[in-house]
Amino acid sequence: MLSLLAATAAVSEPIQWAELGLRPYLFEIGGFQLRYYSLAYLFGILLGYWHLSKMIKSHGSPMAQRHADDLFFYCTLGVILGGRLGYAAFYKADLLTSIELFKLWGGGMSFHGGVIGVLVAITWVARRGNLNWLRVCDYIAVNVPLAYMLGRIANFINGELYGRPVESDVAWAMVFPGGGDVARHPSQLYQAGLEGLLLGVVLIALFWLTRARYRPGLLVGLFTVGMGVGRFVNEFFREPDAHLAYVVAETGLSRGQWLSLPMIAVGLAVMVYAIAKKPIGTTKAPAAQTA
Repeated sequence: MLSLLAATAAVSEPIQWAELGLRPYLFEIGGFQLRYYSLAYLFGILLGYWHLSKMIKSHGSPMAQRHADDLFFYCTLGVILGGRLGYAAFYKADLLTSIELFKLWGGGMSFHGGVIGVLVAITWVARRGNLNWLRVCDYIAVNVPLAYMLGRIANFINGELYGRPVESDVAWAMVFPGGGDVARHPSQLYQAGLEGLLLGVVLIALFWLTRARYRPGLLVGLFTVGMGVGRFVNEFFREPDAHLAYVVAETGLSRGQWLSLPMIAVGLAVMVYAIAKKPIGTTKAPAAQTA
């Protein structure tokens, strides 16, 4: 009995992140480090480009390969510039007047800012190529969650953006070096699983196994709702940035949750619009006129 109690106590001990043998970089040469966070962005964008190239070969594609190539370039810029400027605008305004704004390797990217940057990129490519903007958004949205998942896994490997202290015994609670000796939620993995893997699998399945692609706006609307709801829920487990803790204290919600609410509303509106309209390719041809 004593041995059983001892084993139970051992299991209830939080996991020490420092003992997992993780480090934020793959290798280091001189002063240069190839960091997993950079690799996550690189592989996420390349994975999205590869899958998008597969998608546009299917029936009913709204674009050609040359448009996918343009989107690859401009969306990459949108993610990086939008993500960084969004972080400064939404979370740390003092960066806007500091040289630190350009030090991307120091961390600090906003998902919501990245979304805005990608929308600007899509708008630019769609207008230049005379493409259906909403359908292009559908095709891009399918590829975002899995790339997002890689980014959150990189956050976990870095030991950053950890969660709030656990309020009850949680077998997977972890002690992160930057969070003191308190057992916390590994919220990076929650986000990787919910907003990344789960949403990505759902969108990919809907694209390949259903006719959702023929309802312009349905996939991007579902993506927007899924990311908004996932972020809103996961923010209850994620530790707010120290300089934004007052937002939670004053309003009960974090800055990320407030930014997610309009995402959910817009996503629902787009989904309703997509479902209300007839799928493309189903309009009946006018009856032939007889003399």
